Amino acid sequence: MLLRFYKFQANGNDFVLLDDRKNVFPQSSNRIARLCHRHFGIGADGLMLLKASAEYDFEMLYFNSDGQQAEMCGNGGRSIAALAFMKGIAGKSMRFLASDGVHEARLEGEDRAKHIFDVSLKMQPVSAVQWMDDGCFLNTGVPHFVCFVPRAGEVDVEKQGRALRNDPRFAPAGTNVNFVEIQSDRLFVRTYERGVESETLSCGTGVTASALAASFKTGQNRFAVHTRGGDFQVLFQKAGNGFDDVWLRGPAQQVFEGEISL
Repeated sequence: MLLRFYKFQANGNDFVLLDDRKNVFPQSSNRIARLCHRHFGIGADGLMLLKASAEYDFEMLYFNSDGQQAEMCGNGGRSIAALAFMKGIAGKSMRFLASDGVHEARLEGEDRAKHIFDVSLKMQPVSAVQWMDDGCFLNTGVPHFVCFVPRAGEVDVEKQGRALRNDPRFAPAGTNVNFVEIQSDRLFVRTYERGVESETLSCGTGVTASALAASFKTGQNRFAVHTRGGDFQVLFQKAGNGFDDVWLRGPAQQVFEGEISL
């Protein structure tokens, strides 16, 4: 069968998106991993299915490049919101269901000529942050460990990130790992992603986790965040040891679309 797909990137985090409202995609972890393979497939950090929903504008199913389903992806959520708007599935304000719950998204602006959309995504509230000697652990839809470092650009993310991702403290599921440098006017974040098993150019849930953790050190409730893939804004309200009204804003771009034979 021929399958139409949409390739998106959000600050360098790239995805294969499928409009599966008719439930025709033959879903399997091996097939998803192959579609995400950069030499034998389309190539992506993850794959998303846009499914029909009776209660919301749509439902989002997210899979990492290893073919395993994950609860949420911030960059993916902004990308699928852009696709839903682009295809007329939803308006500029929308609500959709993901594995971690209901999300809101807003189209803040667009450059149709370049297929770039400025998208704000409301993340799930964070109930608590667990501090440890070498950083903190929290869940922003998926688990994240945050380490503060003097110079994030000098960190061996592959080596140190892999070690922390598989640290026994986070067994059996493991964790994503973020290395955060607090700069004068922004955060600089590098992320090792579980399921991709490598550093990615950016990670939306990781950027969110990093900003929330940094607020304990700076007292701020909004951050500009720089990654190797681009820039974000994170806004939130502190609620005890947790956070509410958490928003992640940044660009999402359709790179191309096409068909592939399964």
